[in-house]
Amino acid sequence: MDDLAATNRTDGGKGAADASAAPGTDGGPMPGGRAQPKTDKSEATRALILETAMRLFQERGYEKTTMRAIATEAGVSVGNAYYYFSAKEFLIQGFYDRMTHDHAADARRRMAHTRDFSERLQIALISWLDTAAPYHEFAAQFFRTAADPTSSLSPFSNESHPARATAVELFRDVLQGSDLAPKLDAELVELLPDVLWLNLMVVVLYWVFDRTEDTERTREFVRRSTPMAARLINLSRYRVFRPIVRDAKGLIQDFILPTIGKTAVK
Repeated sequence: MDDLAATNRTDGGKGAADASAAPGTDGGPMPGGRAQPKTDKSEATRALILETAMRLFQERGYEKTTMRAIATEAGVSVGNAYYYFSAKEFLIQGFYDRMTHDHAADARRRMAHTRDFSERLQIALISWLDTAAPYHEFAAQFFRTAADPTSSLSPFSNESHPARATAVELFRDVLQGSDLAPKLDAELVELLPDVLWLNLMVVVLYWVFDRTEDTERTREFVRRSTPMAARLINLSRYRVFRPIVRDAKGLIQDFILPTIGKTAVK
């Protein structure tokens, strides 16, 4: 456990005192023990802590970076750092949140002028690789924590719902903004964004272990697999494939979607 973690999480501890005294820190907790900023100043402080942590993770590694070091580099008290992120691992959740929003904005900008579903899907996946590229060197350290199915930092957890919802909504836009969506079964259109997000998780797993220059092997995997996935989805609109589509929808509804946390833990 990081230094002072236990102290800062107890009633009346230094963290509680600092939090109550800090100007502009009147927000309630976010999922996973993160404070929800309510003012521009508190949002700026939270962003500064997160950006400092990301820099130190890159320079020193995740395991060797303490909350005290992050607070010192950011110029805030240790208690204030714990107010916004109740433990070091929740900085990873903050990283997920920020990167997911950056990815969604970048992908929407890139695919604004095409309606071809395959192209839109590939753009969204490549955009994720580009957005995540600066963090690839220490991604494996994050993955060790996130890979634990009982961890609140798992991408499938309830606590990860905000970032996951942002990503699923992006894939909804990938589909709905394409020329394919009007041709598909309405129920399948409703399920596909979650399935496309799961496809992104496969790409992320491959990316974590990819040691080729500029993760070129992952990029080639996306370039070759995306048209194939698009063709399979396109085939679902033909009557001869309807029984298979119904079976696939049943599997998704009964076995895949129930494993994904749907609401954020209060």
